[in-house]
Order: sequence, then C-alpha cells, then structure tokens
Amino acid sequence: MNRGAGIFVCLLLVVMDITAGILGIEAEIAQNKVKHLRLWIFECKDPSHKAFMLGLAAAVLLALAHVIVNLVGGFSCLCAQQGTDKVSPNRQLSMASLILTWIALAVGLSMLVIGTSSNNKSSGSCGFTHHHFLSIGGVLCFLHALLSVVYYVSSTAS
Repeated sequence: MNRGAGIFVCLLLVVMDITAGILGIEAEIAQNKVKHLRLWIFECKDPSHKAFMLGLAAAVLLALAHVIVNLVGGFSCLCAQQGTDKVSPNRQLSMASLILTWIALAVGLSMLVIGTSSNNKSSGSCGFTHHHFLSIGGVLCFLHALLSVVYYVSSTAS
C-alpha cells in the first residue's frame, strides 16, 4: 500500500475510534440525566433511549475499526519458521500491539455492551450500582485508536 493510502487508513481508524469514544462518553452523560434513586450500593433508574443509541453506535464503530485494522494490518503472526529471538523488533512490536489491540477491544466492547444493555429495558431497573461502564468503554476506544495505529505502522514496516 502506498504512503498516501497508509496515512488515510491511519486517519480513518483514529477518527472512527475517537468518534466511538466520544459517543461512549456522551452515552454516559445521557444515562446520568435520567431519573434515578440511590440507597447505599443499590440504585433504581429509568433507562435512557438516547444512551442506548449512543452506546450502540459506539460499540459498532469500535468493532468496525477493529475489523478494518486487522484486515489492512495483514493478520501478522509470529508463527514464522524462525525462532522468536530472530524476529525483527518491528515484528515483535507488531505482535505485541496486535495482542494489546485485541485486549482493548474485548474490554472496551464489553463495557460498552454492558452499559448499553442496561439502557435497553422498557421499564426502570433496580440493583447494584453500575457506574461508568459507558465512559470506561469510551476511554478504551481512545486506547484502541493508539494501539491500532502502532499495530498498522509496525506491521506494514516489518
């Protein structure tokens, strides 16, 4: 892939992940605006349709960005015939950032899904407090953006 296309892919991934992060944080803000009653560690709250839609959009964008970075990154693997001590530093960085990208996706997407699903009910719910799932998922979208760029650059350089 030429340099211009590589820069475009990096910018696309960063924009998608940052948008997902902002949507996750906005979903948290919308969720906090609904009526809720809190007693120690128990909380009763009404669901927020706006928070549901924003959280769903953030989860979809994060998943789509992850699919794109894996497709253009080439699914690089250290399973070469060489030993791991003979692998280039770029290849090692690529594999480490790929693993960290998958971890950021797993944790961030699960946080977004948990926060989104708590707003998918037709009536209010009561239970233990579940704070900041959407905003933590949004912050992990920013981390995913950074790791995706590192993975893409190191995998194309190796």
